[in-house]
Parts: sequence; C-alpha cells; structure tokens
Amino acid sequence: MHCSFTRHANMDKENTNAAKVEESTVRVTRARAKALGSSGGIFPSSKPSFKQEQKHVLRSKFKRAASDENKASMVAPAGIQHKRRAVLEDVTNILCENSLMNRIHASKIQTSKQARRGPGKKNNMAVARVTQEISAIQGDAKTKLAEELSKIRMVESQDRTLTVNLEEEEPNKQSMSCSIRECGLANQMPMVQASTKPAGLQSSQEKEDMVCKELGTSSRPDIVDIDSNLKDPKACSSYASDIHSYIRVAELDCRPSTNYMEKLQRDITPSMRGILIDWLVEVSEEYKLVPDTLYFTVNLIDRFLSKNYMEKTRLQLLGVTCMLIASKYEEICAPRVEEFCVITDNTYMRGEVLELERQVLNFLNFQLSVPSTKTFLRRFIQAAQASYKLPSVELEFLANYLAELTLVEYSFLKFLPSLIAAAAVFLARWTLNQTDHPWNPTLEHYTSYKASELKSIVLALEDLQLNTSGCSLNAIREKYRQQKFKRVATLTSPQPVVSLF
Repeated sequence: MHCSFTRHANMDKENTNAAKVEESTVRVTRARAKALGSSGGIFPSSKPSFKQEQKHVLRSKFKRAASDENKASMVAPAGIQHKRRAVLEDVTNILCENSLMNRIHASKIQTSKQARRGPGKKNNMAVARVTQEISAIQGDAKTKLAEELSKIRMVESQDRTLTVNLEEEEPNKQSMSCSIRECGLANQMPMVQASTKPAGLQSSQEKEDMVCKELGTSSRPDIVDIDSNLKDPKACSSYASDIHSYIRVAELDCRPSTNYMEKLQRDITPSMRGILIDWLVEVSEEYKLVPDTLYFTVNLIDRFLSKNYMEKTRLQLLGVTCMLIASKYEEICAPRVEEFCVITDNTYMRGEVLELERQVLNFLNFQLSVPSTKTFLRRFIQAAQASYKLPSVELEFLANYLAELTLVEYSFLKFLPSLIAAAAVFLARWTLNQTDHPWNPTLEHYTSYKASELKSIVLALEDLQLNTSGCSLNAIREKYRQQKFKRVATLTSPQPVVSLF
C-alpha cells in the first residue's frame, strides 16, 4: 500500500515536471510567467539557444565579410571582388562551419549533462575525445581556408595579367573602331577613300597617318593641328574630331527631300518658299535670334513639306510655328507664342500655332538634333584661319553671308550642309585674297573635300554672290551690308573663281 502510494506519487511528480518542462518550450507570456513564478515553476533558461547562437555567428560572419569586401574593394578590381566573394562563400566552408558549431554545441550539452552526474573516467574520456574532434575540425577548416586563399591569389594574379593585356589591346580596338567608322563614311561620302593595301602590308608611316587622321590630327608638316589648344574648354579639343565625325554621318539622316515641290506640293512654289524664308530672316533680326535658329527653322520647314501637303494660305503659319520650335531649342529666352501671332498681324490665333506645333513635332518624332551649315562653318573657318597670324573677322562674316544666301534658294537642297560650308569658305578666301589658292592641305584634311569636288557648288554660290539672276529677296543682303558685319555683302572678287579649276 505504501509502495503503491509512493509509486503513484513519483509518477504524479514526474508528470508535473514533464508538463512544466513542456510549458518552458512554448512561448512564455507575462501572465504565464507570473503564474509559474507563483507556483514555483521553472522559467526558461537565460542561456541563448543554438538557433540564437547560430544567428549571432552568421551576423558576425556577415559583418566580417562586409568589412573584408570593403577593404578588398579599395584595392582589387571589380572582377577580382566578384571572384573573391564567390570563393569565400563556397558551400563547403559554410557546411564546415555549421558542422563545427553543431559539434561544439553538442559537446557542451553532453559535458554539462555528465557534470551533473558526477566526475568519472568515462566523462574525462568523452571530454578528451570531444576536444580532439574539435581540434581536428579546426585544423581541417584552417587547411581548407589556406587552400581557398591560395586560389584567390592565383585568380588575382591571372586577373592582373588579363587587365594588363586588355590595356595593351585597347589602342588597337580604338583604331579598329575608328577604321570601321571611316569605312561607314566612305560608303556614304565620296571624299573618304579606303586603303587598297592589306592591313598587314601597310608601312608604319601609313598607319601613323591613318591614326592621326582619325584623331583629327596629321603627322604631315603642311597640315596645321587646329585641336591642339587644350586650355580652352570651349574648343572641346579633346573630342572635337569625334564630334565632327558624328555630325558628318548625322547630316545624312535628317535630310529633306530635294524634289518635294515637284512630287508633292501643288499649291506652293519654290518662289513662295523663298519669300517665306526671306521674311523669316527679318523676323530673326527683329528678335535678335542666333543664326542657328534661322538654319534650324528652314530645316524644319523643308522636312515637314517633304512629306506633308500644305496650302499656300497656311504656309506662313508653318513658318512661324517652325521658328517657335527652333527658338525653344536654340534660344535662351525664346519669343512667346503671342509674339509670333502679332508679327503675322494676328492672321493666325494662338491655338492654331500650338496645334500645328504638335503636328510638326509628332511628324518628326521629336528628332530635333540636326547639324546645319552653320555647324560645319565653325570648324571649317577655324581650319581656314589656322595659317593666319591673327583671326580674320571679314573671312568669318563673308563665309556666313554666302552660306545664308543658300537658305532662300530651293535648288541648294541637293547639296549637303558640309559641302555648302566648304564652298562658302572657299569662295570667301578667294574673294578676300586672289594672290594665293584658297584651298590648302589643312582645309582639305579637315573638310575631307578636294578642290575639284567643290567646283559645281562654288560656281553656283558665286552666281548668288553676284546676283546674276536678279533676285529681289534682299533681306540677307541688307543684313550683311551693315557695319557690324563689315559690309561684306558689298565685296566681290575681281577675278572669276572658275579660273581656279
């Protein structure tokens, strides 16, 4: 009876302890903790669990890896950093560290259990065995870490060697890309001629000349380097030749049709176009617009008329709308829409201008970056004045005057803007000085045009200068008869330019 009671009491005591231990594994709220405290229950141990220890180790590993990565990023290239992270984050290292932590934790638990039971030989042997396992695991981990670090050093040395090789091959790639660009220009423009010799048979001098030509310079002593002024930031000397190569290709992309009057337009004529542009020259003078705005306005008009039928009653509306778009693109303070309505004597309302502006922009797909004759003139005039001791203001004004005369003439749409700019510089130099040939190796190098290729357009431009056709549109002539432009509109050559060809 007593034994049975004792056995039942022991069973109740064990069940109570098991229930309390089970409660300790679940989440302990404040109310439950208070209840357990009052009843003498067992609170959860303050010692962190294995999962908490593992999270702490992972956080410390992450911080250590982040600090190592930051240090490595200050020394090693990006490719080496990526490979270093790939090596250090190998799965075997992570498994090794996790297994090491599991065994250490298990050994601690086993040691603590044996300590409660009391000291003994078996406990001492178990502790020694665990210690040996831990030291062996640590030795294996160190060995693997040394092997991985050696791999990192090998990868870094290979990457450094690869980087040096790539740096040595970079000039060859640049020259190859320049040759590709030159080939593209050769297919579209007649002035660039490809070499007929194979690349392997070219001499060192020919290769040097080719590279210098692509960079906008030349090794020939008779060609002046106009991009050598690296101190002036406005000159863009470091990449001026690249800009010029780009605009030589871009001028072919956004060209208007050269015969849209004959094919599409029935209500307007080339003379009406000339009257409109002559009036827009006066408008640009009234509002003191830059020359680029005028050139861009004419380009927008021709591009829109190339694909869109227009009545003559709306031609002036198209002119002011295109000048509004060009002003917004080129000017710092563009005239308002109401001002363009006023200059038309309120023939068109504000809503009509804005509606046509929307149509023009949508038709052009907002492709507004177009090189004009003025864009090429700046560089060609710079090349023309390279042989002068002092810059010639008359040469600049006269070349601009001759180029603007072509805006009124519909027949000049068949010529590229770069060709018009080269012909204007050619005729301006001949007008100012007949003792020397106006074309020299420097101009031929930077314009990519030979003198023989300019014959037809120079003769046509001379007819405009002399006004042999008796054109009554005098807005440009009156503009350049002013003293601020050195009255270059009154200058003519005593000898005909045809004698040069």
